[in-house]
Amino acid sequence: MKKLLPVLLLVLFNAFCFAQVKSQAVNKSSVVFHIKNLGITVDGTLAGFKGDIKFDPANLAGSTITASVETNTIDTDNGTRNDHLKSDSYFDVSKYPSISIKSIAIKHLGGNKYSGTFSLTIKDKTNTVTIPFTYTETGSISEFKGEFQIERTDYGVGGHSLVMSNTVTIAIDLTTTR
Repeated sequence: MKKLLPVLLLVLFNAFCFAQVKSQAVNKSSVVFHIKNLGITVDGTLAGFKGDIKFDPANLAGSTITASVETNTIDTDNGTRNDHLKSDSYFDVSKYPSISIKSIAIKHLGGNKYSGTFSLTIKDKTNTVTIPFTYTETGSISEFKGEFQIERTDYGVGGHSLVMSNTVTIAIDLTTTR
């Protein structure tokens, strides 16, 4: 019986360790958006990515993804447009310094394809979005890639416009290590 106890403790310890969600540090990130304005697609980026990613394909129920980007980093390769987007009519960066996302649920679709349900907060508005993404793992390096669309007016960004699309496409690409 005395020999059985250490073996049992070792088995329980190993099971507990392997059940933990893998924490991943972000090495590289890009958040790119595309919107039509006057019939022309305008591309932009957001930087200042901060995130806490605990993703384990074998334990999706225990996996979580939270992240944010800084709104004052918006860049459309046009200084005047960038300043306009930082104003209170659009992102109001002085009042709302970040855009955040938090996972609600993640499901496996097959192969390296997943779908996440997230709470997305822009300005003071939070809505649920579904983001299909791929996850690939090579050694200690993992990559997440996803693309989704939102309606900018759902978040109070830019008001109503006859020349600017309401639909914004957002692409996220993250490389992480464990």
